[in-house]
Amino acid sequence: MRIAVLFGGTSEERDVSIASAAQIVPALRGLGHTVYAVDTATGRLSDDEERKLLAISVAVEPPANTEIRELRGRAPVFAASVFDPRDVDVVFLALHGGAGEDGRLQAMLDLAGMAYTGSNHIASAAAMDKDLSKRLFRAAGVRTPDWLMAPATTDAVAEALGWPVVVKPNRQGSTVGLSVVHEPAQLDNAIETARAFDTEVMIESFIPGREFTVGILEGQALPVGEIIVPGEVFDYQSKYQEGGAREVFPADIPEKLASCMQKQAVRVHTALKLGAYSRVDFRLDHAGHAWCLEVNSLPGMTATSLLPQAARAAGIGFAQLLERICRGAIRPR
Repeated sequence: MRIAVLFGGTSEERDVSIASAAQIVPALRGLGHTVYAVDTATGRLSDDEERKLLAISVAVEPPANTEIRELRGRAPVFAASVFDPRDVDVVFLALHGGAGEDGRLQAMLDLAGMAYTGSNHIASAAAMDKDLSKRLFRAAGVRTPDWLMAPATTDAVAEALGWPVVVKPNRQGSTVGLSVVHEPAQLDNAIETARAFDTEVMIESFIPGREFTVGILEGQALPVGEIIVPGEVFDYQSKYQEGGAREVFPADIPEKLASCMQKQAVRVHTALKLGAYSRVDFRLDHAGHAWCLEVNSLPGMTATSLLPQAARAAGIGFAQLLERICRGAIRPR
């Protein structure tokens, strides 16, 4: 196949996307495919540009706002001139956050008549919007933490949610801009921090307990994984820095509990009408109740990311996973 891998882009998850592409590009070439590496912020890369960019590791913090603003001002997010659609059989979306995951790019690819991995533009937009997706979780009968949207007074938060709460941008990933707020005096600052990344801010009840994740591949739930984090939440540093978190696949939990989370994950995936794959994240409270936090329509895709780890626990290697995703994208939607 001729595959264009789209990555990088101008979201705060740019570094994470590059890390995904650094694994995807050589793996697809190892399968014998012709692969074009395309940074949606700058265009199709030369061999030398590709080597340099894909060698970058994920930094401790997301890219600075000034760096992202410069990239956004330099070039369009995506231009048809990047490659001729007739030269590509499928587009592999190795993008995270921003226009690469929120449905805008998917809509452009649909208009161009191009096959691409992941979910369609409507499902992608729904998954990125945490407020909307949580409404769909509840409509599907899946437990999710209570929430309010800012602005909200401390009295309203105390009455509806109690303390502590999680404050986060409504349309953002990798816990960028997220804060755990333990007392009323911290709320306004946390909202302003989140608002730097999105005009809409969610205030969500904090669920203490264990962190779990369930990957979905072709409509089937993969083995449940547990994420053992050093702090209160699975934050940016824990996700992408060595030694930040310990991930166990399959999770050491009773089969009944694993099956329950898998069924809920499939229900969430179906409710949002997601495509060939996704990843659904949960918190397990001290009473043993699983709470769905969010769903990722384009989860991280390095060989050690959560979805590939879940696939490996099911006997599906990284290259085989990529092949199945690409082949599935070419089938009629």
